[in-house]
Amino acid sequence: MNERRIAPRKRSFLKGTVYFNNRLSSIDCVVRDFSDGGARLEFTTIVTLPDSIELYISTRDQTLPAQVRWRKDTEVGVGFDSIAAERSGSGDLEQRVKQLEQDLAKLQRTVLDLRNNLRHTRGDD
Repeated sequence: MNERRIAPRKRSFLKGTVYFNNRLSSIDCVVRDFSDGGARLEFTTIVTLPDSIELYISTRDQTLPAQVRWRKDTEVGVGFDSIAAERSGSGDLEQRVKQLEQDLAKLQRTVLDLRNNLRHTRGDD
């Protein structure tokens, strides 16, 4: 049988979570094989996934955008987007922290605006 993988795979037993539907839906899985180019995911039942997903691996604190490449029974093979394959776990964490800090600053501005509007409507000026 011809090997079609670009990167060598490593056997693994990692807990994963697959996110889809704009992160409104998620399914837990076990990452059974892992490489820089993709992974084999195992689910407890047959699942229906869209072609584009995000795979979160908690022990690595890493989220990887992925494309479903094949499906068989309770297993799904995914390929990682080229950008995600180059991204390290710490880089992904740094990016997420930066985004959370931006979101927090935006929420703090919104709370301040709401407080000011409440004072104004009460006549506390």
